[in-house]
Amino acid sequence: MPPQSGVKDDNEKQDAARQAVDILHEISTILNCHLDRRTLSVCISMVENGVNPEALANVVQYLRKEAQKVNFAKQAATTSNQGDR
Repeated sequence: MPPQSGVKDDNEKQDAARQAVDILHEISTILNCHLDRRTLSVCISMVENGVNPEALANVVQYLRKEAQKVNFAKQAATTSNQGDR
C-alpha cells in the first residue's frame, strides 16, 4: 500500500522545517548569537505565532544578563567558601 499523501506532506513539512532551522542556526552561529537549535526552534515558533521579534530578542538578552549575574554570584559564593577553609 503506498504511503498516504497526508503522511508524505507531513514528512515534507518536517524536512523543510528542519532545513530552515539548520540554515537559521548557521546564521545564528556566524552572528555569535549563542542559540542552540532547540532554543532557536522555540524562538522561531514564538515569532510564527505572533510574538514581536524585537521584544523576544530583548527578553533573551535580559535573561542572559540575569543568568550571568546568578553565575557570578555562585562563583563568588564558592570562592568565598573555599577561602574559609
